[in-house]
Amino acid sequence: MSQAAKKDAAKFLKSTLRLPASTFPPRPAPADLAKYLPRCSDDVYAWQRQHRPAENNNTFRLHDGPPYANGELHVGHALNKILKDIICRSQLAQGRRVDYVPGWDCHGLPIELKALEKHGWKRGHDVDPTAIRKAARAFARKTVDKQMAGFRSWGVMSDWQNHWKTMDKDFEIRQLHLFQAMAKNGLIYRKNKPVFWSPSSATALAEAELEYDENHQSHSAYVKFPVSNFGAYSEPVYALIWTTTPWTLPANQAIAVNRTLQYAVVRSARHGLLIVAGARLEALNAALDESLEIVDQDIDVSALLEATYDGLPDFGHHALDRPFVHADFVSTSNGSGLVHCSPGHGMEDYVALQPLIRSGRVNIRAPVDALGCFDGDASPLDPDLLKGKPVFGEGNQAILSLLTEHGRLVHSHIYTHKYPIDWRTKEPLMIRATAQWFADLSSIRPDALEAIESVKFVPESGKARLRSFVEGRTEWCISRQRAWGVPIPALYHVDTGEAVLTEASVQHLIRVIEERGIDAWWSDAPDDPVWIPSSLNSAEYRRGMDTMDVWFDSGTSWTGMVAADGRSTGKPLADVYIEGTDQHRGWFQSSLLTHIAYQKSSDFSEKIRAPFATLLTHGFTLDANGKKMSKSIGNVISPDEIIKGLSESKEAPQSNKSKKFQKHSLGPDALRLWVASGDWTTDVVIGETVVKTVHAALDKYRITFKMLLGMLKGFDASVAVPYSELSPLDQTALHQLAQASKASREAYAAFEFHKVVTTINRYVAADLSGFYFEAIKDSSYCDSPSDPRRISLCATLHHILTHLQSMLAPITPLLVQEVWEHSNEQSRGLEPSKRLLAEIPLEWTRADYQQLLPSIMTVNSRVKQAQEDARGEKLLGQSLASDVFIYASPSMGLSKLPTDTWKEIFVVSDCSIHEGDNVAEHDEDLIKHFGLQDRDWHRIAEVRSPAQALLAKVVVTSPAKDKCARCWRYVAEPAPEPQLPLCGRCTSAVEEFK
Repeated sequence: MSQAAKKDAAKFLKSTLRLPASTFPPRPAPADLAKYLPRCSDDVYAWQRQHRPAENNNTFRLHDGPPYANGELHVGHALNKILKDIICRSQLAQGRRVDYVPGWDCHGLPIELKALEKHGWKRGHDVDPTAIRKAARAFARKTVDKQMAGFRSWGVMSDWQNHWKTMDKDFEIRQLHLFQAMAKNGLIYRKNKPVFWSPSSATALAEAELEYDENHQSHSAYVKFPVSNFGAYSEPVYALIWTTTPWTLPANQAIAVNRTLQYAVVRSARHGLLIVAGARLEALNAALDESLEIVDQDIDVSALLEATYDGLPDFGHHALDRPFVHADFVSTSNGSGLVHCSPGHGMEDYVALQPLIRSGRVNIRAPVDALGCFDGDASPLDPDLLKGKPVFGEGNQAILSLLTEHGRLVHSHIYTHKYPIDWRTKEPLMIRATAQWFADLSSIRPDALEAIESVKFVPESGKARLRSFVEGRTEWCISRQRAWGVPIPALYHVDTGEAVLTEASVQHLIRVIEERGIDAWWSDAPDDPVWIPSSLNSAEYRRGMDTMDVWFDSGTSWTGMVAADGRSTGKPLADVYIEGTDQHRGWFQSSLLTHIAYQKSSDFSEKIRAPFATLLTHGFTLDANGKKMSKSIGNVISPDEIIKGLSESKEAPQSNKSKKFQKHSLGPDALRLWVASGDWTTDVVIGETVVKTVHAALDKYRITFKMLLGMLKGFDASVAVPYSELSPLDQTALHQLAQASKASREAYAAFEFHKVVTTINRYVAADLSGFYFEAIKDSSYCDSPSDPRRISLCATLHHILTHLQSMLAPITPLLVQEVWEHSNEQSRGLEPSKRLLAEIPLEWTRADYQQLLPSIMTVNSRVKQAQEDARGEKLLGQSLASDVFIYASPSMGLSKLPTDTWKEIFVVSDCSIHEGDNVAEHDEDLIKHFGLQDRDWHRIAEVRSPAQALLAKVVVTSPAKDKCARCWRYVAEPAPEPQLPLCGRCTSAVEEFK
């Protein structure tokens, strides 16, 4: 036969093969993604609301922790929103009706500052509050629209049309009614007391809004005060105090000692007689750089508590005869053992001095303004002496200078310590006494702690963290000094400043807000009588300007769930809350506390519960080096870069950023797969290597689906093939599929999505690509469509396609939607995101395959190794150019599978299995046993148990027959010229094709 004739004959034979063919593209086209996106998100959410029953507690509700509407979306947003979506989709696959309504946190200082910045206004410079509110509302609304578009582009399914915002009128009215209920029950009060104050934000802060600088530096000082009415000393005696905040000395009202400590009078060569704690003597010698002489080793502390001391006259008319007091918080861990007390600038001081405050002996002074500068009251005798000086700088230095001038400064030094800072501006805080509104937590705390016990926490450590925050709080400062927020509905007497907050007054104010809108609180004239209830003289009262803490805003978001369905089923309002770990002190806590307060303030007959049944806490997003992402560092990776592919290496040095990150876009599924791939209960890393791994996995999924669709082309899945009629290889594949499907179900139920991804990746790479696809290629490509073997494998492939879509649907919905679009119309069924989880028939999990599978995999790996050895010696090309003979112990059970199945598994032309007890015989005897002496070559491998017992010997050898020109197996008899050699199976297939 001529070469041309042979070529034509080979071409004809190839045309008779059923090679995989599919319309499924190797890469998703942007136009197609835009088409598939709403089909697998918005359409699915609307469909399930219509078709999934809501009765019998079938609704699954995930309540949205609202993102803050003040900036661009980042990977932290993606982690949060996509986790929520995966949870909802996995519940949908279990037959639940999903209720997920997105929300946004829209009030607060950051948005107010953005509005001021946009218009070139400066905070604190008499900007009209109505102008601020108008600009802030516009900014928040624009940001919400932009963020919503981003979330939707990620394939997040939700009730977008009914999203809520904390600045919505109905939300604000519900919030005000909750405030009213708490006030009615005595849980809201106003008090002039020290609170955390942020000069950089010019407002009070709650503990939840604090962070700590571990290396803050303070200009601390040892200061002496002359003591009167104490002992019979021949020279003046001074009380030595140490403070890290000299700027608080103008507010000093007392000195605290601890009656359980030993105090001494010592002599300083430079500073005279000093009263100090005896335990601090050695440390003071080092600090003051002198050897203090003990004059009186153990003074009478009770006598000291009867004494008085004098402050600096510059700091007030009442600087003389100030008291000493006992306080348990005084210790000898640092300082001098005596503590200066200023109840206007210290919470412990405020508590310790309560008896003296009530008696009028001491005052609550805080001569510092909202921006952290001294006011005129800091030095009443000369108001201009300190006025206007910032206390964290020039003001503090001015105090040290005054102390030096009056001979009171003993020593000053820089002290590094932990100090609270504003979590938004990162600037230092102060404690400052102002008149603020508080929520009393002492009466609701026990119920809150009890409610926590009924909540499931993932991870479990979240329980202790939330408990610790709740246990440590007795009150909550809920008032803020800003324009952009919900007003505290209180009225104030024009002359006395006395506040009015009654159920009737609040109800009247809520009614006016409902009629005029909440902005009217600021835009109406201050003396507009419509705001004053008839029981009060409208000429004597005015509205206040304080607004509520934004944590109170977002913490009441559960009221929307009550308003939505008013369900009272003995269950928490939401099945799941999920946010970052920082929300234990924020939204988790505020939601819990306001919900408990609501239940205690209303006629609530059921058991008091948390608003959530399960509380999930995810970590933060870090770069490849474990660092927090920052624009200044240049390590920020945006969600779009993951979706579309980064333009440059983020892990390379600045001088080497030419390395491309990914050349093609894989769409939102790349971002979603990254989210699912990490253990979200810890901090999640993202970087070039991680994203490349994600893209590689998505590529592998696409190749797998393309292979499945290609091999199933033309197969009618409506023709059921009973399990008993499937080949042993196909039954083995279904057993592997059942294992993967079961593992992924369990992982979804436990919210362990990274385990779902790991399971799928292992299944696709090892069980499908590395095993089953290789084993069935011959039958898939070469068997006749009517061959029972090919029908069996196609039925199996259809099961695999269905289950793999189910496993991936919550994580990569666009991919499985695209696969569905390219599937056979007559057999594709319901769209993947709308399906219930594919059932796992009991027969797929048969115990015999569970026991046999390890032997199959072990023997297969040894065969592959022997083939690789032969390839290394240039003896073997394709594995079909080899035969396999195995002598095995009966304990391995290899004879349970027919020879044809082993040939498929090994992808060889012939195979023979012999069982016997004499496995350890010499290799030469084994070759003779199988009659392989005349073969061109052979290679032998051993199969051993974990204990190294010899279980089998594998012989891989050259084939005995000719290569079939169609299937390439070496099973054909020699053919006379000009015919090409064909095996019996291929001869029949060609005839059928003709």
